[in-house]
Amino acid sequence: MLASMRVIVFASQKGGSGKTTLSGHIAVEAGRAGAGPVALIDTDPQGSLAKWWNVREDPNPAFIQSVFSNLFQDLDRARDEGFRLVVIDTPPAVTRAISEVVNFADLVVAPTRPSPHDLRAVGPTVDIAQARGKQLVFVVNGATPKARITSEAAIALSQHGTVAPTVIHHRVDYAASMIDGRTVMEIDPYCKSAQEISELWQYLDQRLKRAEGGIRSPEENAAAAAAQQSRVFGRRAAQ
Repeated sequence: MLASMRVIVFASQKGGSGKTTLSGHIAVEAGRAGAGPVALIDTDPQGSLAKWWNVREDPNPAFIQSVFSNLFQDLDRARDEGFRLVVIDTPPAVTRAISEVVNFADLVVAPTRPSPHDLRAVGPTVDIAQARGKQLVFVVNGATPKARITSEAAIALSQHGTVAPTVIHHRVDYAASMIDGRTVMEIDPYCKSAQEISELWQYLDQRLKRAEGGIRSPEENAAAAAAQQSRVFGRRAAQ
């Protein structure tokens, strides 16, 4: 597949992690931010993302009907049709089929609720991403504002990989927005939930661009500056 089309796979072993809601929101926000054309693929047999899209009035993002066995061909077709981003939702399980889906990812996003059960369930998703050599980002999802367990969950997840700096909090407007095929950004673009989705997309977009060699992270910029300073003053320090 050409590098001009990027693929984000949302994966999590734990049911109820909020993958489907987050997949829909990120796909819509990516399109709103100019990263489109965007397409969605729902590989979960429950079809929750497909059902949401079916009641959506706006045809964007597009929806690609696909199954595991045809995913390679469908992604190739999406590339040929000019899509720049494909967001794939997966079932809450760990199977060989999901591992094959992850193989197509430029970025794997693992939504994780801040609870002991969810934190204990991240291992298989990490294993799949590592086995396939894919970059993985955890997103703390469904968090209670100002709850101590939220920061504790972020710290625990950081032991397994990268954690997105934006936390998606549990709010009624965010969850209820999916009922009629819309997202929270389309209902109230200035609310806190919409701002969180926007910030999360910006971060994920930066991760994708860094993987393509487009930009550096703040940490990478700081390291480069420190290295340059070391080279400039190294001779003086040696004297």
